[in-house]
Amino acid sequence: MPIDTTGLTGSRPDVSVIIPTLQAGEELRRLIEKLQNQTLAPREILVIDSASTDGTPEIALGCGARVIGIDRKDFDHGGTRNLAASYAVGEVLVFMTQDAVPAHPEMLERLVAPLEDERIACAYARQEPRPDAGVLERLTRAHLYPEQPDVKWKSDLPRHGIRTFFCSNVCAAYRRDVFEQLGRFPSPVLFNEDLFFAARSIMADYGVAYAADARVVHSHDYTLGQQFRRYFDNGVSMCGNDWVYAHSGVGKSGSGMVLAITRELIRSRQMRYIPRLLMESAAKFIGYQLGKRHRLLPGALCRRFSMHRGIWDRYYQTRSAGETLQG
Repeated sequence: MPIDTTGLTGSRPDVSVIIPTLQAGEELRRLIEKLQNQTLAPREILVIDSASTDGTPEIALGCGARVIGIDRKDFDHGGTRNLAASYAVGEVLVFMTQDAVPAHPEMLERLVAPLEDERIACAYARQEPRPDAGVLERLTRAHLYPEQPDVKWKSDLPRHGIRTFFCSNVCAAYRRDVFEQLGRFPSPVLFNEDLFFAARSIMADYGVAYAADARVVHSHDYTLGQQFRRYFDNGVSMCGNDWVYAHSGVGKSGSGMVLAITRELIRSRQMRYIPRLLMESAAKFIGYQLGKRHRLLPGALCRRFSMHRGIWDRYYQTRSAGETLQG
């Protein structure tokens, strides 16, 4: 299908890169410098910082970025990014995390390229593991971020289910006009602001592109406890958003990845990692199921389970009042 190139003005769109930070330190300097040396140089780099005390705002300013400061207690995955977007001037908004680094100078150019088609709302980059990443983390990244690019549409829902909505704000580009038209990111939100916006896009008949040739280096070797807490927040965020979850159960999507990784471990004769894989899968599944049922749990226990305890504190009054946490 040919690409319609009438969507963005000019051949070199104005790009605003937005990076939420907390104690990013010197690694932020490396990220900003790599962004400034892209073949498609960003019009601006906005750092929205949650009261870091390690010199993060000063580093950002010294590198030529614009800095927006917020109180740490006011951070929210959706709302904070929306606030930064309100200051941005670009027709394309690229959201990144402080621990993702462009793998090559063409990353931004290749990430933004799919948005030349006005039917595509957003595009996300391929994530490559860090050199010191563990075996399971490497296989997980390879499964979630394959070599082949793709564009997902509403017609893919019967085949891919909830995976149709997958998008990652570790590094993702959004058409500014569609971002505003569809109401920006949901807020407040503990998790999945990128997935929920992608779901809105798909349901509004826009496409979500996976730009496999736009690569960033990013990975985490979480402990079992961190996996549990992360998926607890995932389950909480899905609560009240059954219109998203109805398209596929996390168990089906998750079990497919577990089977694929197990097969690769057997093929590569690394079966010693299978028990760890099963323990991680159990931690994710239990965390997710408890998150989906968080209303049945005491608030203090929910706070302990959450990876984002500061954000949870702001939500507890809403939860106690019987309202739905927004995803």
